[in-house]
Amino acid sequence: MSAPTVGAVVPEKPKQGRIKCIVWDLDNTLWDGVLLEDGDVVLRQDLVEHVKRLDKMGVLHSIASKNDHDAAVEKLRSFGLAEYFLFPQVNWNAKSESIRRIATALNLGLDAFAFVDDQEFERAEVAHGVPEVTCVDVLDVDEALVRPEFTPRFVTDESALRRGMYQGQIVRDELEKEFVGTNHEFLASLDLTFTIEPARREDLQRAEELTVRTNQLNSTGRTYSYEELDELRSSPDHLLLVASLTDRFGSYGKIGLALVEKGAEAWQLRMLLMSCRVMSRGVGMVMLNHVMGLARDAGAAVRADFVETGRNRMMQITYAFAGFREISRSGSLAVLEADLSTLQPPPPYVRVEVVA
Repeated sequence: MSAPTVGAVVPEKPKQGRIKCIVWDLDNTLWDGVLLEDGDVVLRQDLVEHVKRLDKMGVLHSIASKNDHDAAVEKLRSFGLAEYFLFPQVNWNAKSESIRRIATALNLGLDAFAFVDDQEFERAEVAHGVPEVTCVDVLDVDEALVRPEFTPRFVTDESALRRGMYQGQIVRDELEKEFVGTNHEFLASLDLTFTIEPARREDLQRAEELTVRTNQLNSTGRTYSYEELDELRSSPDHLLLVASLTDRFGSYGKIGLALVEKGAEAWQLRMLLMSCRVMSRGVGMVMLNHVMGLARDAGAAVRADFVETGRNRMMQITYAFAGFREISRSGSLAVLEADLSTLQPPPPYVRVEVVA
């Protein structure tokens, strides 16, 4: 293979699994026919198979359709498909605006979205309004939906549960809007259980995914591969912990990861991250305080690596609240040290379970 010409622009390789949500048009896309004209539209089973296949792999789905809302939702229900689509936007707004609303509701970046439509005009409007979104002509869907960016690198046990986790969050959000009382009283009503355990081999795919997907609550911004995590998990000089969260509505899945290098005098927290999905649950410091307690019991200090990425200020605040202060800096890498004299207990509304 010849080397690229000097000065030539080499196309970037598509990032595998970049697409986290596919937004579908309805008329002459997900079904043949125009609902308000034909009434008895015909579902495209080949596209339904794509929806179900990708749903099992953890890819989410939604709708952006210019249509009568009630009629379209009822038709999806009659086809047994309504449950597959999160925050469907069926209205007469620009589809770029509908996709923005879906992205906000799902807390995903626009570059994590693809849009499938039969009309060139609608794809062009979306490409102009939200250029980060990948637009797909429905005629090309069979080829497009098997490209690397639509295919997660790993399909974990949690992948098939991802839609259900988001649906559970919708129920929680609705309950929170209607709840009368303080935020602590609302959180206490959820019956939260935070579980911490050593990472097992079957956890590593999700652990790698967490390092790749988590930005706001990643202490260093570093990502780790499955192979690196497996080696660290087996190392006697390291501690790799995973955290999960459940409440009375179900599981949030694996939501936290801590990597500790254990020295005789000091434990170095090489990475700490929490999923942004649990930011509002007040559990961000539970894992950190657990590690601090383990180190104190071992007679060791706790130091933590922190690299400001521009998006992880919340993690910097978490360290500050836990009593960490900066003791050295090399370029962008700051080393923080904890005050272990006053460890904070977990919030009273969270039950913490530690698995040996």
